[in-house]
Amino acid sequence: MPHSEFLSQVQARTNNLLEKTLPPATGEPKRLHQAMRYSALNPGKRIRPALVFATGEMLNAEPGNLDIPAVAVELIHAYSLIHDDLPCMDDDDLRRGIPTCHIQFDEATAVLAGDALQTLAFELLSNPTNHSDYNMPDHQKLMMLNELSRASGSLGMGGGQAIDLMMTNSSSDLQTLESMHNMKTGALINASVKMGFLASDCQDQVILTQLTTYSSCLGLAFQIKDDILDIEGDTKTLGKPQGSDLENNKLTFPSLLGMGGAKKRADELISRALDALERIPLNSDKLANFANFIVNRSN
Repeated sequence: MPHSEFLSQVQARTNNLLEKTLPPATGEPKRLHQAMRYSALNPGKRIRPALVFATGEMLNAEPGNLDIPAVAVELIHAYSLIHDDLPCMDDDDLRRGIPTCHIQFDEATAVLAGDALQTLAFELLSNPTNHSDYNMPDHQKLMMLNELSRASGSLGMGGGQAIDLMMTNSSSDLQTLESMHNMKTGALINASVKMGFLASDCQDQVILTQLTTYSSCLGLAFQIKDDILDIEGDTKTLGKPQGSDLENNKLTFPSLLGMGGAKKRADELISRALDALERIPLNSDKLANFANFIVNRSN
């Protein structure tokens, strides 16, 4: 199956699940629920849910057991974008081609919407009341909760964002930059792949090790490509302001390595990711297609 077709299927599936999971816009508190839906249903690539599905399908996980972790990881991603865009963080006005949550509503509502989406993700993993196909043993639910919690906290996205803010208007080295993005961007991508693994019956630690190498390389390559697109892309295609990293004096891979060096580093990471997949004795074509998609995308 072509990657574009697979991604389209995942987008439709994820959007339907989000529609089913999110509180109705007509329910009180209406403004908060409207902000949650505005941000979570905002059209996106749904890369993280797709990684859950691609990994789980490779390992023959039950389809119904992949829906919940896929939606949970997308809810966490949506919350992180709301908070990243806030005036006290990156202060962005545009996300995926439409006004950011705090612009469309207000700053306080945006903070609360992010908080509510985050807690909804954990509630969903622990007790998905509207998803009868989810038949996961409690110990697997607990492992997925633990994985998503760690990816979201001070050793994951939260910590990565804190380091990113501290590094603004300062200089650093490649190791520090990569460490920061392994937390800010890579942790949730890594969790997406691992949750696909945890939703299956596979307990092969060799496979898990290779998947971890794959997802770690993929997450860092994803961020490098984002940095490249911030320079080479345009606002209409990106769906967010082009050149915002430079305007905010953020340290990026092109600013540290040069454009050629950044592209070379991304290619090296994708090569390592594909090599890890080749060590898995299963059909990993969908995951391999992801790696190629990451470095060739335009937004």
